[in-house]
Amino acid sequence: MFGDNIDTDRIIPGKYVVYNDEKELAKHAMEGVDPMFSIKVKKGDIIVAGKNWGCGSSREHAVIALKAVGVSAIIAKSFARIFYRNAINLGLPPFESPEAADNIKVGDEIEFNLKTGQIKNLTTNRIFCVKPLPEFILNILNSGGLVPYLKKELKK
Repeated sequence: MFGDNIDTDRIIPGKYVVYNDEKELAKHAMEGVDPMFSIKVKKGDIIVAGKNWGCGSSREHAVIALKAVGVSAIIAKSFARIFYRNAINLGLPPFESPEAADNIKVGDEIEFNLKTGQIKNLTTNRIFCVKPLPEFILNILNSGGLVPYLKKELKK
């Protein structure tokens, strides 16, 4: 669990934004909070965070680094608006749920359903509901982000 006001410079420090390689960015994901994060995280892991996750600059690199290191979703009490939209545009599902964030612990197994807005803690068998995302946002997330979605739509 990460606390409140984790800004984009802590998610991916500014000195790494010169890298365009996702693998290089992944090595430094969350370095400003937990230097061992990129080594500990496993593909499919979910970040659970406090309030105002992703505040600071409108750095897309923060989302790219998290996706590249294997993060499959973020559950936070609240998101900075620009991070929230960057997450959607880059295909990383953001779930805003103070209740879920307060009740999910490190090591809990989590399952989420984008369509229904349900987050299920398989470890405790608790279900948390968030407002389901609109269909057009689901289409963007299911396509892997805005650019892949638009490429697919343009082929129609």
